[in-house]
Amino acid sequence: MNSWVNSAEILGSDLPLELSGTGNRRALLMDALREAVRSGRLAPGTRLPPYRSLAADLGLARNTVADAYAELVAEGWLAARQGSGTRVAERAAPVTPVHRPRTPERAARPVHDLVQGQPDPSVFPRTAWLASARRALAAAPDDAFGPGDPHGRPELRRALAGYLARVRGVRAAPDRIVLCSGAAHGLRLLAEVVGGPWAAEEYGLPFHRELLASHGVGTRPLGVDADGARVDGLTRHDRAVLLTPAHQFPTGGPLHPERRAAVVDWARATGGLVVEDDYDGEFRYDRQPVGAVQGLDPEHVVLLGSVSKSLSPALRIGWMVLPQRLVAPVVAAKGEREPFSSATEQLTLADFIESGAYDRQVRRMRQRHRRRRDQLVAALHARAPHVRVTGIAAGLHAVLELPPGTERSAVRAAAWQGLAVEGLGDYLHPGAEHRTVAGASCVPHRDGLVVGYATPAESAYPEALDALCRSLPPVSPPPAPAPPQPPAAP
Repeated sequence: MNSWVNSAEILGSDLPLELSGTGNRRALLMDALREAVRSGRLAPGTRLPPYRSLAADLGLARNTVADAYAELVAEGWLAARQGSGTRVAERAAPVTPVHRPRTPERAARPVHDLVQGQPDPSVFPRTAWLASARRALAAAPDDAFGPGDPHGRPELRRALAGYLARVRGVRAAPDRIVLCSGAAHGLRLLAEVVGGPWAAEEYGLPFHRELLASHGVGTRPLGVDADGARVDGLTRHDRAVLLTPAHQFPTGGPLHPERRAAVVDWARATGGLVVEDDYDGEFRYDRQPVGAVQGLDPEHVVLLGSVSKSLSPALRIGWMVLPQRLVAPVVAAKGEREPFSSATEQLTLADFIESGAYDRQVRRMRQRHRRRRDQLVAALHARAPHVRVTGIAAGLHAVLELPPGTERSAVRAAAWQGLAVEGLGDYLHPGAEHRTVAGASCVPHRDGLVVGYATPAESAYPEALDALCRSLPPVSPPPAPAPPQPPAAP
């Protein structure tokens, strides 16, 4: 057998996994993984890529990688748990790490960042926030400086009730709102109170699925198409469904009106719960506002929201708009005192909303993000017209559709350009690979890049777009013409 050399990037690491030598490929892969653990390049607890991703990167059969993982689990090098992936076993203690010379042409860290999900921190409204903080502190009652109420400050809950009713069509009194440190914190509390199993869109944040799994709540995938989640796949066994109906994350587009009504009907008929992650609900560009599903039935829908995109994730302020029956259990799960969000920041945000500064900030960011999106579309039209851009009517990111089989190579090409960007496959539910439609196997993954256009500073954005365009696969050559057929015999 000829010598074989290949490499793949370990998830969350800059350390390549190198395989070389002759012999059985499964044995070569196992030897390389053992050596990576021994040397400390793979620390205990490090999560490995899904076997299908590693198989694609290395050009191996999926069964080869799956068998290697399974044997290393049996040997104690790796550990596997449903919903948590495969990780380096905690007992596999490394020796002193081997310091390898850095490849000179490879950037030590990304120079450009087009990863979705975070606004440019330089545009935080410091002056307006400081003015609200001064007013809020001057007017704060004495009890604001005592132990915090787990419901959250009443001033902010009143401000949010008015704002969400006006902007998102939410129906809720302040006593239905419980403050939290963000959508992830809200999911943790709901997982504890509601239990499982849940259904979730087949494309979504892996972090949310892993968070639910860590609290004993398994998820199964619902198909996603141009009209959003296929809610006709819900069953009586599902305790809840996690949706992004304002702007499906990450593929884009609102949930179709008929499906909005259908998911509420499912919740009423089964006693299930709709968990509405109001992702990007405020950032729309080319379409009319889409109200929250919560407005259709406040007793069967939980709305999750935060200021992570509109202001900053550093504030750690989010909210849950709950059915009345869930308020007390969620507050009990949260604890007797508010351990997460600062009361002074809650008071500041309440003033920020009531003074109109929050509306002005959202309008400002909406204009900025639309301009960024238009720059992205123009750059692709000029330099990669064969790449289709979707999901751009709202949100802080776009999806670039790529030719089949080119996603991972495009992500690697971006890394060599010093550009951080994610593949659409990174957001696919692990169970979606085995989903069936009408009794037939259906693999929903399509190749693409998820490009966040909100993060870079204004001066860095053109260079980030240039690096992105250099990373994209070229247009596929047209198929060769069929050879001429000889004339038929008389």
